[in-house]
Amino acid sequence: MLDPLVSLFSSLFIQIKPQTTLLRVSCSFSFSLGRHTESQNHLSDQSILFLSSLRPSLLIPWTPPLMLAAPPSSSTVTAASTSPASITSSGTSSLQLADFPMPLLQSWVLRVAGIWIAKCVGIEPCTIAMDLEGTDGRERGEDDTAFEKQSALFALAISDIVLINMWCHDIGREQAANKPLLKTVFQVMMRLFSPRKTTLLFVIRDKTRTPLENLEPILREDIQKIWDAVPKPQAHKHTPLSEFFNVEVTALSSYEDKEEKFKEEVAQLRQRFFHSIAPGGLAGDRRGVVPASAFSISAQQIWKVIRENKDLDLPAHKVMVATVRCEEIADEKLSCLRSDEGWLELEEAVQSGPVRGFGEKLSSIIDAYLSQYDEEAIFFDESVRNAKRKQLESKALDFVYPAYTTLLGHLRSKAVDDFKAKLEQSLNNGEGFASSVRMWTESIMLEFEKGSADAAVRQASWSASKVRDKLHRDIESHASSVRDTKLSEITTKFEKQLAKALIEPVESLFEAGGKDTWVSIRKLLKRETEAAVSELSACISGFELDEETVERMQQSLRDYAKQIVENKAKEESGKILIRMKDRFSTVFNHDADSLPRVWTGKEDIRAITRDARSASLKLLSDMAAIRLEDEKPDRIENVLQSSLIDRPAGAISSQNRIEGPTDPLASRT
Repeated sequence: MLDPLVSLFSSLFIQIKPQTTLLRVSCSFSFSLGRHTESQNHLSDQSILFLSSLRPSLLIPWTPPLMLAAPPSSSTVTAASTSPASITSSGTSSLQLADFPMPLLQSWVLRVAGIWIAKCVGIEPCTIAMDLEGTDGRERGEDDTAFEKQSALFALAISDIVLINMWCHDIGREQAANKPLLKTVFQVMMRLFSPRKTTLLFVIRDKTRTPLENLEPILREDIQKIWDAVPKPQAHKHTPLSEFFNVEVTALSSYEDKEEKFKEEVAQLRQRFFHSIAPGGLAGDRRGVVPASAFSISAQQIWKVIRENKDLDLPAHKVMVATVRCEEIADEKLSCLRSDEGWLELEEAVQSGPVRGFGEKLSSIIDAYLSQYDEEAIFFDESVRNAKRKQLESKALDFVYPAYTTLLGHLRSKAVDDFKAKLEQSLNNGEGFASSVRMWTESIMLEFEKGSADAAVRQASWSASKVRDKLHRDIESHASSVRDTKLSEITTKFEKQLAKALIEPVESLFEAGGKDTWVSIRKLLKRETEAAVSELSACISGFELDEETVERMQQSLRDYAKQIVENKAKEESGKILIRMKDRFSTVFNHDADSLPRVWTGKEDIRAITRDARSASLKLLSDMAAIRLEDEKPDRIENVLQSSLIDRPAGAISSQNRIEGPTDPLASRT
């Protein structure tokens, strides 16, 4: 037959479907599982999976759960311990069903085997309760202290409040049934490297006329004796009980004798679990809070360590749980970022060209996922949380960085194109080259700076300096190329101008063969060269070239002009024989007035011939040497005259026969 408490309170608070599959862990203590905090209003699917899938090594038949906790913004876990009672049950389950009622299955039995976890119905904030099998019950046998310690350690590791159900008449007795349980609790607490602050709530059943004020000191004294007798590690030799536990005591009337009073007191006890994590509540000074979303991982790992009979390092466990969960949260947020519609649109747009507001849009997208991470990971270990956040941020930035560099590439290409167009327009308008380059370089670089600032992502410390330097080099390269092209065009222009101004006049002077041929050529060369150099200087002034470059260009133009004359002189020298013959014929056949000579027979043929020869030799004298550097008169014409005209023909022939031919123009040594 069912315990009347089970029947009564289960019928009052039925809110969870009987077929709900819950966790049953093979442990042996009933606790108030530690309160967990999270911004979600329900346990994660993973936590529910843990509740339904974790299996102990001891396969105990399943019985209905007491509570299933689904944490909202904050949650509490409560556990109830067993106490001696009838042969069928230790009594805790009845008490816990009264405080935290649940629906019944038709197969319900009063014995609790292993550990049962469920949510407390109607208690805020969300509270999870565990019910452990009785330490004195027949469920597990007479000698299973190992399992008892494992379950006690499991409960202490994850609970904020521990309910210990005691029979009123056991208080003060040396062999009270729950004294071994307390000893176990205190012993396993020593195995926690950094113990949690746990509330021990002693519920005295079937209180008598003895006031609670008289029973409580006795109970506390017994508890203190047990604490003092428990072997402790050196670090906790003199640690007071209050460092590990908050001890609370309450009493309930007999259900059999005072049913209504019992109901009232149970209701009052249940009220103490409302807002129990608030300051002054049952678990108001709790430590080592684990977020609800990590409850599954935390509980699994704690149970694994306990089953392997290892000491439970809660700080390290806390870090491990935080690491696992924060990594999961970070991976989830990174995955969401990769498939984010706004990001995908932004990435696609960037492939086509610059996107205005890129940095702000991308920063907002990244910030949204970082904020989501912060919200979900806020209650985990701070150092782990921050480290994983940095990793998430780093991975997110690495993921979007190619889009950023693509955008900078578009900005650079556009800037180079704009510079080319603006510079060409300025030069076409007659503006100075150097001033145009300076003006548009400054303008384009400023525009690029604005674009790169617009593309900057708040979360990143990316620098656009490399792209900016590349842009500056591209601008300088183009400006240098344009400058060289323009200077080349200017130089070519003046070279053509000089060629036109010199070639025909020089050719005419050579053909004329006047008395001062080279003097005229030098004057012509100087006049045209200086005019061209002056115009060149004016044309290149806008380039703001250094003095050395200007002088080099001017000298190059002078040299070019001289080269024109020299080349023309060499070209004309190849025609000297024909021109000498023509000159001889012209002078011989024309009088001093250039009229055709009329031969009357009275003319001095010898003199006419001499004059014609002299005129021919004058042409030869002009072409015998290039006279551009030295303005002093030379003796070439006189030597030719004296050697070829003034000497008698017979003497010349005789000398040639005796001495051989000589060159009167050759230098004598």
